[in-house]
Parts: sequence; C-alpha cells; structure tokens
Amino acid sequence: MATAIAHAATAAPLAALLPARRRKPWTVGPAQYCIRASAPMSRITDGRRTLIVVEQAGLLEVFVDAPDEFAVTPVAVVDATGPDPVAALAARLLRTVLPQLDTTAGHRTYWEKGHKAAHAGQAADLLELGYALIDHGAHPQTTHRIDGPALTWTTTAGAHCDVMAYGAHGTYTLTYEGPLCGLYGLLPLLLPPYDGPALPDVTSGFTYHLTKRFPQLRTAQDCELDFGTQGEPYGFITTPSEDTPTDRVNDTTPVVAQIGHLGTDLLLTAAPHLI
Repeated sequence: MATAIAHAATAAPLAALLPARRRKPWTVGPAQYCIRASAPMSRITDGRRTLIVVEQAGLLEVFVDAPDEFAVTPVAVVDATGPDPVAALAARLLRTVLPQLDTTAGHRTYWEKGHKAAHAGQAADLLELGYALIDHGAHPQTTHRIDGPALTWTTTAGAHCDVMAYGAHGTYTLTYEGPLCGLYGLLPLLLPPYDGPALPDVTSGFTYHLTKRFPQLRTAQDCELDFGTQGEPYGFITTPSEDTPTDRVNDTTPVVAQIGHLGTDLLLTAAPHLI
C-alpha cells in the first residue's frame, strides 16, 4: 500500500504542543498506511505512543496507530475551520486520548508483570513530574502509599498539592488545598470548551464567582461545584468546611479541590500552574 502523504503544517505544531516524556519529543513522519483516501496525513510518535493525524473534509482527526491493529475509528476530531484547531486538538489529546493510552499500558504491565512493575512505572512518571516542578521552582517530595506512589509539595501561595496513583491505572489524582486563585491557571487545561448557556444556574456567591469565570463547572450545592465525565478529567471544588461563608468570595478564599483521571502528559503541561 502506498505511503500516505505527511502533512507537517498540522502535525508538526501539534507535536510541539505535546510534552516530551522521558525527554523524548514527539517526531513527525509519513503515515505507513492510508486511512482516508487522498487525505493529507502524518504519523507522530514519542517512541511509546503513536498517532496518525488526518485532515479530511474540514476536520482534523487523530487515530491511534497500534501494532497489528488497523486504525478505523478516530479517537479525537476537531473542526479545522475553528479558532486555533491545532491547540484544540492538542487539548483533547492531553485530556482524554493520552491518559487512556497510558491506562491501557498500565493495565498491561500489571497483568503481565505484576503490581510492583506497575508501581515502578508510576513512580517514574511522578519522578518526571517532580523534576518539571523543580525546574519551575517547587520543592516536591515523593512518598509511597498502599495504593501506589505519590508526590507532594507546597506552592508559593501556600497551597498544598498532592498527586497520587491508585492501583494499576495510568492516571493520577490531584488534591489541592489553598487559595482559589491557585486554580485559575490549571482549570483551563482541564475543562472542555463550553458551548452551553451564558452562565449556568448558581446558588451562592461561591458558585457565581467560579461559574462566571468557568461556566463548564456544575453547581452541586452552595459550597461545591463539580466538573467532567468518565474518560476525561473530573472532580470537585469546595470550601474547606460547610460552615465556611459562601457569600463573601474572592481570589484568596480557601478551597479544596480533587481532580481525577489526570495523565502524566497533562500534569507536565500543567506544571507551571502548580507552583
């Protein structure tokens, strides 16, 4: 079968937006087989994961290129005519596709080599995140708990952050305790684009303050909002106590947030916003 045409105008900038895991950047090359007839396509890989990028009928599509498996269904699709479609595609990969690939690899390691090998891989991921945080001025510490390895640190604003691995999954859970403004740089990386009403229902000053800035958040109660669904980052933001006033809210208001299904790639991208 003829080699498909590499289309670096999309693939190269996309590869540049994905972090280099184990210091191996994503590289661009020609796709090894044709998925869409006559459509420009490229193959990008970091040596561990391989994706095929296709431009077809005003869409950008991404397929997973797995050994001995012909890609049929795209794992991510964005409108190529929208604002900054390459950035939108990278955000989709970071939130959903790459974490799922890591989860699949983590489960395979667990069943083939056992939980010690799976935990060793998680520890290596968190060590990589730790070095990224150090590069930005943080002072993280590694620990090992019953469920797996963990990384903890305190931000310059005094917030406490904790990233934990649970079981053999290839994703992690972040716990944040600190001022509300410490989440402002992180949430845009976690939340999908919002296309609903101008502002969802709010029940307090706390929920209004947050949903005005991030309408993707859903009001759970006066002191709590949640976000996300299965297969993407999900979690909640709440006050430290139900007795905390929810009518007087500003950027320094203390909050507790817990966010699950975070892939290593997304955490590395978010590192500058976690220090």
